[in-house]
Amino acid sequence: MTEKNPPTWLQRLGRWLLRVTGWKPVMNLPDAPKFVAVGYPHTSNWDFFPALFWGWASGLPFKWIGKKELFPPVIGRVMVWLGGIPVDRKNTRGFVGQMADYLKAPGSGVVVIAPDGTRKRAPYWRTGFYYMALEAGVPIALGYINYERREVGIGGWFVPTGDLEADFEKMRAFYEEHGRGLYPEAHTPIVPRPRPEPRPREEAEVGA
Repeated sequence: MTEKNPPTWLQRLGRWLLRVTGWKPVMNLPDAPKFVAVGYPHTSNWDFFPALFWGWASGLPFKWIGKKELFPPVIGRVMVWLGGIPVDRKNTRGFVGQMADYLKAPGSGVVVIAPDGTRKRAPYWRTGFYYMALEAGVPIALGYINYERREVGIGGWFVPTGDLEADFEKMRAFYEEHGRGLYPEAHTPIVPRPRPEPRPREEAEVGA
């Protein structure tokens, strides 16, 4: 990645921390001022540190989304300063639209989301990240961590087409090759969250 300006002190710090901790940063970024970055696999709290160092090293103005339990008083303020956005997973009404509006606004920005939503193995990926990118018309970047190769960063990207199954196949092929969590047995299958079954219409009452 070619830099237009000299690295800031935070970028230099991030690069140094990656180097001393043995992580190789991968910077295959979308050619766009804003995008949604998938972070996968997420199987350990230790994932946070190389991801954070990479974020500093990249110099990107990014926000990351986490469950509200990660933002207790005092520590929560630090987490927000680090780019965190707390989310109540039981009440996400309107959240996708709000983040899409953020991505459509002028300027630069990146939203990072772990679609498995938990460090444990889940049955499917949450799809909010996909629909906010689709609504905002921005690329989806394929962020990953690989403990075997000690790699962290963004290794590719694509523009969502609206064909959920086809786009998930792209992501599945990428992560099968590149994603290696600290606990591989906790990898969540790369399948979209099932859509709720439509409610059957009530039978029309027959008049006398």
